[in-house]
Amino acid sequence: MKIIILCFTLLTLVAACSQSVQKIKPKSAGWEVDFFDDFDSFNPDNWQDQMLWVNNEDQCYVPNNEFNTREVSNGTIKLRVVDLGEKRPCSNMSKNSEQHPDTQYVAGRIASKNRKEFVQGKWTARLKVENSGQPGMFPAWWLLGAYNNEPPVEEADETVCWPMTGSGELDIFEHHSDGGPDHYAARAIKSLGHCGGGDWQALMLVQEAKLDEYHEYSVEWLGNDIIFRLDGTEVYRLANEGDEFPEPLFAILNFAKINDSPMSMDWEMEVDWVKHEKWVE
Repeated sequence: MKIIILCFTLLTLVAACSQSVQKIKPKSAGWEVDFFDDFDSFNPDNWQDQMLWVNNEDQCYVPNNEFNTREVSNGTIKLRVVDLGEKRPCSNMSKNSEQHPDTQYVAGRIASKNRKEFVQGKWTARLKVENSGQPGMFPAWWLLGAYNNEPPVEEADETVCWPMTGSGELDIFEHHSDGGPDHYAARAIKSLGHCGGGDWQALMLVQEAKLDEYHEYSVEWLGNDIIFRLDGTEVYRLANEGDEFPEPLFAILNFAKINDSPMSMDWEMEVDWVKHEKWVE
């Protein structure tokens, strides 16, 4: 009987030790979500309307879903360009304090600036664009350095001009209609070392995709490489470019109109969700 009890005790100790080892076994390395917005509502802790005039765009950005330009419904956000049919004043200002001229077009633009900003990691959005390829279309999902000096300037360190370090730009998804429907660009803006000096072509991929279907568009840092993915598949790698973007970056979703071509319908980019992930060892 004593031998049986002793054996049972030893087996119990072995099992307990095995469980302890399992509990302290480290997790495998991988991506861990540290920000996720599925747009059940418009969360001001995550986003703000961003109203400014850049790139000589024809539309006027408006806040608070005016004219239905950033509708949140059914678990998605719809960013639109809307033709009002007649010109109206626009309060958007450039970084040089120039006011946008009167325009009949209004649009939505949201940014996570001073809300959700991250150093490197991985950003992904699931989105689609209806009726791509119409003249003047310019929807985008992209990142900008948190020290950028364009409106709104809310903190003392927002003094860096584009595209210098601190105000770097990565375009994860950008549909420029001049190239026709069902394609997008993924790129890093190569800084030429002075304010306003950015090379848009040197570090760019043009990728085919059915834009009216949902896809996941992402960018990630892997070591010192920057990798762009479409639905999880690598489509473009910028080797040894990761250290060119050491600053925290915020996300932007917007729909712009880049020329004075007439619109036959309102334009829409629908976003299902946005997330950021960090790499954990």
